[in-house]
Amino acid sequence: MFFDFQLLTSKKLSQLIIYTDGAARGNPGRGGYGAVLHWGTIIKEISQGYKHTTNNRMELMAVIAALKLLTRDGLDITVYTDSAYVVNSVEKKWVHGWEKKGYAGKKNADLWQEFMKLNKKNRIKFVWVKGHADNKWNNRCDELATAAADGGRLLEDVGYEG
Repeated sequence: MFFDFQLLTSKKLSQLIIYTDGAARGNPGRGGYGAVLHWGTIIKEISQGYKHTTNNRMELMAVIAALKLLTRDGLDITVYTDSAYVVNSVEKKWVHGWEKKGYAGKKNADLWQEFMKLNKKNRIKFVWVKGHADNKWNNRCDELATAAADGGRLLEDVGYEG
């Protein structure tokens, strides 16, 4: 389980902040994601590496992995990411059109389908941040993602169609 939401809701905290980043060595190549979740004063870091994947898959997988940790629905969530791919796809509502068309011909359709299931459970806003700049938490996510990509416990990205 991730957070003790009963304890947290008693403190009247209403917004979860998530920072995410993805990395790929070679693109495609070894990859990883990192995410940092903030709920009030509680901070949780997650990361995972993959044997063969792409940067865009890792960017999206970071968001999905963070959302999958949640044990409660109906939250206000702000996701900060340096991925224009993820931000534009959601905030410009492109993914809603892809969903209506069954994701026909779209790359990363497996991840977008998974994201949309999670997206419907909460109120999520995406904010683009400049990567490798002065954002402490985006930089931490980059460290987590690259360390995961370079690590020894790499998983198969079963949805990657290289």
